Amino acid sequence: MDSLISNTKQKMQKALEVLQQDFNTVRSGKANPTMVENISVEAYEGTYLRIMELATVSAQDAHTLIVNPYDKSVMGKIQRGIEDAEIGLSPAAAGEVIRIVLPPLTEERRKEFVKLISQKAEAGKVMIRQIRHESMEEIKKQADTSSEDEVTRLEKEVQKLTDEFINNIEEIKSEKEKELMQI
Repeated sequence: MDSLISNTKQKMQKALEVLQQDFNTVRSGKANPTMVENISVEAYEGTYLRIMELATVSAQDAHTLIVNPYDKSVMGKIQRGIEDAEIGLSPAAAGEVIRIVLPPLTEERRKEFVKLISQKAEAGKVMIRQIRHESMEEIKKQADTSSEDEVTRLEKEVQKLTDEFINNIEEIKSEKEKELMQI
């Protein structure tokens, strides 16, 4: 039965990691390679690859990303892929690299991103609650082979984990919101 608790914790941890990666795709005022790394590009005839598989992406400074393709023949396709992703970035070829200068965020855009972060956080909480629900169902299925005290203990542990992970989501959300609202 304690394996149920460790499985629940692992699932919740994975959901938190997915949410964290999702948060990283939301643009804050600073250049962050994760903003473009997962954009899918048709690099070769019928073959779609993520930018991170085609190039190194680095932050030159707080407002500039540099994309350095391994194969220079796909440079134009990477550039087009970033434009087509509609994330508000304008890549420009600069010699053998692609330079992406991030324009400063307007107050209105920052507020939109804060709303987006709130929606993503809520989706993360729903994932955590779903995992809790599945674990509680599993505890109920095994209730006839366990004592009532054991069932209660397990339910309390699952609820404690749920509360802990939801608090983690709130902390990550407020950190991202602070980052977004900084000028």
